[in-house]
Amino acid sequence: MKKMKFLAICAIALFSSTSVMAQFSTGADVVSSYVWRGIPQEGTGGTPCIQPYLSYAVSGFTIGSWASSSFTGNVKEVDLYASYAITPFLAVTLTDYYYNFGVQPNYFKYDAGETGHVFEGSLAYTGSAFSASINTMFAGADKKADGDNAYSTYAEVGYQISPIAKVFVGASLLESATYGNDGFAVTNIGLKVSKTIQITDKFGLPVYGIAGANPESGNVFFVAGLTL
Repeated sequence: MKKMKFLAICAIALFSSTSVMAQFSTGADVVSSYVWRGIPQEGTGGTPCIQPYLSYAVSGFTIGSWASSSFTGNVKEVDLYASYAITPFLAVTLTDYYYNFGVQPNYFKYDAGETGHVFEGSLAYTGSAFSASINTMFAGADKKADGDNAYSTYAEVGYQISPIAKVFVGASLLESATYGNDGFAVTNIGLKVSKTIQITDKFGLPVYGIAGANPESGNVFFVAGLTL
C-alpha cells in the first residue's frame, strides 16, 4: 500500500499545479496482435487488441495509464507510469506493469512474494534520428526459479532511416524468465513504418506496420496498427 500512497501523492501534487502548460491526453491504438519487446503476449500472437491510454503532463512530469485487452478477452493488462523529462531528449520513467490477472486477480495486492505487479525503472534517450533505452525490473513478480528478484533488463537502440521508417534492435541483458533467455540474448529486431492516411482535408488516420523477429526464440511477427 505504500506504493499506492506514493503514486497518489504524486498525482495530487501534479493536479494541484497551476502551470499553463498542464494538459490531459487520451487515445487508443488498435493492433493486429500484441508483441512486446519481441515477446508475443498471447501464445504465438495473432489476436487483435485495443490499447487505450490517458495521461496528464505538467512541467516535464507525466503520469498516466496504458492498457491492453484482446478482442477474445484472454489477454488483459493495465499499467501505470510516472515520467520526468530531464532534458528534451532524456527521460526517466517508473512503470507499474500488471498483466497477471489470471494468476493474481487482486490488483491491489502488493505483498512481497505474492503481488502480480512488476515494477520497472527506465532511462530513455530520443534524438532526432537515434534513440536508446535501458529498462530494469527491480521489484514485484519478476522472479528467478529460487524466488529471488531476476532484475530482468532490456536495452534497445533505434535509428530513423527515413521520415516514416525506423529500424531497431533490442536485447535482454540478463537471465530472464520474462524474456525467455538464459543469458544475454537479442530478442527483438525489426522495422517500423508509419504514415497517415488522409481521410478528409482536416482528418488523417495514423497507421503503422512493424515487421520483426526474435532471434532468441526463432519467432517472427508482423504487427499492423492504427491510432485513434
